Amino acid sequence: MEELFFNFIDQFGYFAVGALIFIENIFPPIPSELILPLGGFFTTTTDMVLPGVIIAATAGSVLGAYILYGIGYVLNRDRLMRFFETKPMRLLGFKGDDIAKAIDWFDRRGQISVLICRFVPIVRSLISIPAGVARMNMVKFALYTLFGSAVWNTVLCSLGAAAGSAWETVTAQAEWVSDVVKYIIIAIVIVVAIWWIVKRIIPNLKKD
Repeated sequence: MEELFFNFIDQFGYFAVGALIFIENIFPPIPSELILPLGGFFTTTTDMVLPGVIIAATAGSVLGAYILYGIGYVLNRDRLMRFFETKPMRLLGFKGDDIAKAIDWFDRRGQISVLICRFVPIVRSLISIPAGVARMNMVKFALYTLFGSAVWNTVLCSLGAAAGSAWETVTAQAEWVSDVVKYIIIAIVIVVAIWWIVKRIIPNLKKD
């Protein structure tokens, strides 16, 4: 994958950086921790400049975020509530009201998470979906996404440029931090899943 990205950016420059980050937003397993330092590195060996790389990456981030926002927008509140009111979902402990409450919370207090989550692996992309479901103001969504993505992209691109031929060290360190965060997220998900099974699923099975 590294060689593929290297050759793509080497051949297509800013377009390649923007396209890869666009895809990374839609398909999180593609690591921005690899793409961004590599883009920064190319400013030391080609006529690409750091501001151009950052702008291209940020444009890709915002466009990718809007694709996921659109998916959430199409799903919308009513469709999700109907889905979670189906018998299989109710057996799993879900209720339509759970979705309503989650969206209401997002409207009141959760919108800032669009900004904060731009610095969190995996969640960085997926946060756009609940924003779409909640019909978050598109201008505010764009501003939060633009600012958060620009900061993330600036840091990693700048580190890659500063490291030069040692850009892979930056990638390794960034991926290590991302892995730690991912493990924490997985641990939280497991704890929540256990709590959900005990509090929601088991009582529903006993009722049946």
